[in-house]
Amino acid sequence: MIDITFKMYLDTPKSKDPDTHSRTLRDYHQFLWSKPLPNGRIFNLVAESGPPYYFRHSSDAADFRLSSDSIIHTYSRWTRNQQMSNIIQQIPADDIEAFFDLASTIGAYIIFPANRIDKKPTINGIRGMHQMVRDRFDLTLECIRRWYIHEESPLSEHIERYRDFFLLFDDFKGYVSFFLLEDLVCEDFGSIYFWLPFAGFGETPPLPADVREYRQYMKNIFKFAKARSKRMENWRRS
Repeated sequence: MIDITFKMYLDTPKSKDPDTHSRTLRDYHQFLWSKPLPNGRIFNLVAESGPPYYFRHSSDAADFRLSSDSIIHTYSRWTRNQQMSNIIQQIPADDIEAFFDLASTIGAYIIFPANRIDKKPTINGIRGMHQMVRDRFDLTLECIRRWYIHEESPLSEHIERYRDFFLLFDDFKGYVSFFLLEDLVCEDFGSIYFWLPFAGFGETPPLPADVREYRQYMKNIFKFAKARSKRMENWRRS
C-alpha cells in the first residue's frame, strides 16, 4: 500500500535526507520497483533494515547497490545561487511550501546506482553538479534517452559507467515504462516534454531565468508529478 500524498520528511529525522533516512520512502521504493523487467526477470530490490537506507539488486545479469534520488527540485534552498534566491523571494511562501511538499511525495523520487566507479561521481551526484543539467530531471532523462540511441549528451560518459544497470531495461521505452515516467515523454518515446523551453545543451540555461519561467517550471512539474503519482496508484491497484 502506498499513500501518494505522504510527505517523506514527516518520518525523516531532523537535518537528515529522506533519500536515506525515510523508512516510508524505502518501503515505497521496494514495493514499486520489485517487479518484472522488460525481459521478464524480476528486479528484486532488497532494502537495508536500518538507515541509511540503500538497496541491493543481485541477479545473474548484475549486482547493484542503489539509492533513492529526488527528481523534483524547488531550488528554494539554493542560498548560494543569487539568481535563484532573488526569484524565490518573489514567490509567495505558501506557493513555495506547496511546491516543496509536492517534491516530498513518492511521485518525486526514483532510484539510481549508488556505487562510485573509479572514484567518479554517481549519476545522482553528477546531474546535480553538471552546469548544463543542474538537477533537472527532465534534462537528465534527455541524457538517458540519448544514451540509449547512442547520441552524445553532457552525461554520456557518466551513464556509460552504469551501462549494466540501464541495459536491464533493454531500451529507453523499457526504462521509462518501468519507472512510470510516461508523462515526461511523447507517445513514441522519441522526445521529452521539457519543463522549460529547451533549444539544446549549452544553448538553453537549465535554471529558470526569472519569476515567469519559475512559474512555468513549477506548473509543468505539478502536472508531471501528479500524473506520475496517479500512475503509481493505478499500478498498485492492478
